[in-house]
Amino acid sequence: MKHISILVPLGHTSLPNIDGSHQILSQVNTFMADMGKPPLFNVQLVGLDNHIPQRNGMFTIKPDVLVTDVAKTDLIIIPAMYGDIAEVVEANKVFLPWIVEQYQKGAQIASLCIGAFFLASTGLLDGKQAATHWSLAHVFRQIYPDVNLVDDKIMTEDDGIYTSGGAYSYLNLLVYLVEKFAGREIAILISKSFMIDIDRISQSPFIIFQGQKAHEDEPVKKAQEFIENNFADRITVDQLADMLALGRRSLERRFKHATSNTVTEYIQRVKIEAAKKSFESSRKNINEVMYDVGYTDTKAFRTVFKKVTGLSPVEYRNKYNKELAA
Repeated sequence: MKHISILVPLGHTSLPNIDGSHQILSQVNTFMADMGKPPLFNVQLVGLDNHIPQRNGMFTIKPDVLVTDVAKTDLIIIPAMYGDIAEVVEANKVFLPWIVEQYQKGAQIASLCIGAFFLASTGLLDGKQAATHWSLAHVFRQIYPDVNLVDDKIMTEDDGIYTSGGAYSYLNLLVYLVEKFAGREIAILISKSFMIDIDRISQSPFIIFQGQKAHEDEPVKKAQEFIENNFADRITVDQLADMLALGRRSLERRFKHATSNTVTEYIQRVKIEAAKKSFESSRKNINEVMYDVGYTDTKAFRTVFKKVTGLSPVEYRNKYNKELAA
């Protein structure tokens, strides 16, 4: 039987992450019993105190065991933890050496949504792939530059460490873990019972690109603003460099450092974000939207759109414009 440790941190934590993980993994045991098989998981809530208040005292979680009582576990689940990351880490620092020790003993680790920030603070994600909520991807990269963040994925797996993307995508990771530990048949039963879309791997369709301006490089900000105000035009790196009186290589280096995107990638993302909004709210056809955002090559537009969103223009419009889909 595999021991599952669902962490119950101090501070504001995602209750759905904790309760949902407990419910789904416990249901696996129910299905196993229905098949005449022994339980697969011993699921426990693991905390730092016997009573942990949540939501300003609105809820209280009573862990099954304290972290000091768990000598060996097989899977650690880290829920989303809200607030200033430095304060979150300080309040829950007792977990950190225990997580590292358990991983070294062979335990696997799964962080849910922005729980990746806490997991990254252990150092175990350095050099590994990770996902987190797309809206905090740029902040994550600034704090943990040694982690290979892939903000378009809904989940990652790297050397026994799993991470999930934004919000309720943790359900997709849980189904994936169920399949890994209990097999495809049980995973399908779980996905049907909880109505979770099995095999979904991308969070790209949900990303709202808002630009990455949490930096102090003013010329780069001016370049970003110019791109956002003139995205329908043909914009080149040389044009931006001349406008800002910078060398091309200097601009490209500074732009990448400040935004985590190349200039070309940023231009593409601004164009595609404008196209997404048009598909969501207008009755324009694919070619009209394509021309509006500055593309003249249908194949190029479709290729970039799918790369950014994970969906074709037609799929995206049908998914998010109910008036046209009806």
